[in-house]
Amino acid sequence: MSFTLTGIARHEEIIKKSRFLALAAPVTSAEEAMAFLAAHHVPEATHNCWAYRIGQEYRFNDDGEPGGTAGRPILQAIEGQQCDRVAVLVIRWFGGIKLGSGGLVRAYGGVAAQCLRLADKVEIVEEALLDCACPFSEVALLQSRFASHGVRVVEEAFDAEGANWVLAVPKEQAAQVAAMIIDITRGRARCSAQPPSPHGPSPCQAP
Repeated sequence: MSFTLTGIARHEEIIKKSRFLALAAPVTSAEEAMAFLAAHHVPEATHNCWAYRIGQEYRFNDDGEPGGTAGRPILQAIEGQQCDRVAVLVIRWFGGIKLGSGGLVRAYGGVAAQCLRLADKVEIVEEALLDCACPFSEVALLQSRFASHGVRVVEEAFDAEGANWVLAVPKEQAAQVAAMIIDITRGRARCSAQPPSPHGPSPCQAP
C-alpha cells in the first residue's frame, strides 16, 4: 500500500539556528516533479535540496551539501512514509552553526518525513489499461457506466465506426470491467488489456 498527497504540504523547523522549510507535492511524471521544484526554488537560500519518487523512477539532489546528507535522506523519508508519486523540496537557510554529516542527514530526513507525515494523503489504487472500441450506438450507454465501475478515460478518439478508448481501471477489476463492456453492448464493443510497460529502477543523483 502506498500513498500520494492531495495537494501541496509544507513544514518548517529551526535546527541549530538554520531554518529548514519542506515543501511536498503530488506528481505524476518527472517533468511535473521538476516543474514543481523549479517553481519553488529559492535562489537566495543556502541550499535547495530535493528528491522525488514516481513508481520505480527516483532522483535526488544535495545542492551543495556533503554527498549523501540531503537528497538521499529526503528520498528515504518519502519511502519511509510509504509515499509514491511525490516530490519533496527542503530549503535551508544556514544559521551559522555547522550540523555535521549526521546532523544534516537527521535534519533533512526529519523535516521531509514530518512534512509528509502531516500532509493530507490518499491511497494509490493501481490501475490497468484497457483498449476499447465501441460503435456509436453504444457510446452513451458505456459512458453512463464508467463512473460506477471506477473507469477513467485516458485517451479518446473517434473514427467512422465509433469511439476508441484507452481506459484506466482498478487493476483488480480489469477483467470484470472488460466483461461488463462486452456484455452490456451484446458483443458489439471490443475490449482487451494492454500489456504492462516494464519500468526498471532508475536511480539518479542530479548534478
